[in-house]
Amino acid sequence: MLTVLVDYDSGNLHSAQKAFERMAREVGGGEVLVSSRPEDVARADRVVLPGDGAFPACRRQLDAFTGLYEAIEEAVQAKGRPFLGICVGMQMMASKGHEYETVDGFGWIPGDVVKIEPDDRSLKVPHMGWNDLVIERAHPVLEGIHTGDHAYFVHSYQFRVADTGHRLAHCLYGGDITAIVGRDNMVGTQFHPEKSQAAGLRLIANFLRWDP
Repeated sequence: MLTVLVDYDSGNLHSAQKAFERMAREVGGGEVLVSSRPEDVARADRVVLPGDGAFPACRRQLDAFTGLYEAIEEAVQAKGRPFLGICVGMQMMASKGHEYETVDGFGWIPGDVVKIEPDDRSLKVPHMGWNDLVIERAHPVLEGIHTGDHAYFVHSYQFRVADTGHRLAHCLYGGDITAIVGRDNMVGTQFHPEKSQAAGLRLIANFLRWDP
């Protein structure tokens, strides 16, 4: 069993790698590999796409690695490999992102990535720090994770899904903010599970055991 964390020079993957390696040891999840090679993604049993920074920059950076996005799409869409998008990696599953400019996403989950505009103007953007999850629907990757569990967020834009059935959880920050999306063999978290202590590690462990 091989889980590939896609490295496309969009953030420091050290903490994510350590968290996935730790949970893989605990649940018998096999090998964890950080790689930017399309051939590694092609042989992966599970694909994780992290991402830090602005949506347009992350999308362009991914596309700059020849064949890498195509390998991800083949693994996830054609072969049905389990996929986890983290932060901007989750946002890129959307139809379009509107951060500074409008940029096409993968179009895997219909919706748009838009700026957070809290109802309470005293709340600062970016939304940064710990927040309680509000679970909206059951999912195998959320087993043992409950409303009120904490997760760590750092973002200025959020994923507004076109179909609320694709939203698994949200948090409250001057309005509801999408926290987790999912459909078919794909899930995405706006928060960083590798930085979210018990709830985040539980989600990673569940993902490593998930057989959609």
